[in-house]
Amino acid sequence: MTVEPMAEPRDHFEATIAADQRIEPRDWMPEGYRKTMVRQIAQHAHSEIIGMQPEGNWITRAPSLRRKAILLAKVQDEAGHGLYLYSAAETLGVDRSDLVEKLITGRQKYSSIFNYPTLSFADVGVIGWLVDGAAICNQVPLCRSSYGPYARAMIRICKEESFHQRQGYELLMTMMSGTQAQRDMVQDATNRWWWPSLMMFGPPDEESPNTAQSMAWKIKRHTNDELRQRFVDMTVPQADKLGVTLPDPDLRWNAERGHYDFGAVDWSEFKRVIAGDGPCNAERIAHRRRAHEDGAWVRAAASAHAAKRAERVKEAAR
Repeated sequence: MTVEPMAEPRDHFEATIAADQRIEPRDWMPEGYRKTMVRQIAQHAHSEIIGMQPEGNWITRAPSLRRKAILLAKVQDEAGHGLYLYSAAETLGVDRSDLVEKLITGRQKYSSIFNYPTLSFADVGVIGWLVDGAAICNQVPLCRSSYGPYARAMIRICKEESFHQRQGYELLMTMMSGTQAQRDMVQDATNRWWWPSLMMFGPPDEESPNTAQSMAWKIKRHTNDELRQRFVDMTVPQADKLGVTLPDPDLRWNAERGHYDFGAVDWSEFKRVIAGDGPCNAERIAHRRRAHEDGAWVRAAASAHAAKRAERVKEAAR
């Protein structure tokens, strides 16, 4: 179905949304839609960039060359995801340098999950299994987001996140086939990452101020609680296969609902971490700020090279 041009831009926007088609950068959009997309894409981009740190911390201490190569590739992928997303945000008229400045000065948020420490190499596997698994549940529907550049970026990102999830699970299966000490490491990491992974989907629906409008604009396709339930239902059988216990005494199958029931999330912890009082908030931002400052000369050199090349092209065209 093709949406015909209309006299009023708002009518065309609403008809495009109703027809389940994409809004493109050249199209008129309400300012609220644009601001929502900038906020969501920027937070997603920041999360990918900050998300390099917890696992990147283990690159120099990986137990084998194979594991090091896998981890290097994954961290590189996360950097690429951040770049795709910053580029998508720029189509909305914002500047990447401004977004980065807002991140390192604490004026824009990123996913709370990356403010927890990685205490053992088992954390690398559990992040792949649980954190990337939660990301897949959340992000696959975004491939059908109403904003075209974001939706298209998500297609490649989701393919790579799916591979990361399988890498993490394979690492954990290997460790669970090893010594008792290795199995204990996996269980300990699972205990620490389970609840923060459930928090990744955001606050419960009744406390989520943006969900209703994002659903109406088809930016989101499912509510936070729907996605959280999907993740739990997907993960419990995986935990059984792996041989680990999920740290929730209230977790049980509900035949009437056709879903797993699970315990209450500690939303006070979520709010505390989002507000900047998590175990690693200050460390993550300080590291990102140092990296940004250390890379200033690279950005300056690249800008000078681009300007010089543009001047040569201009001269050649005369």
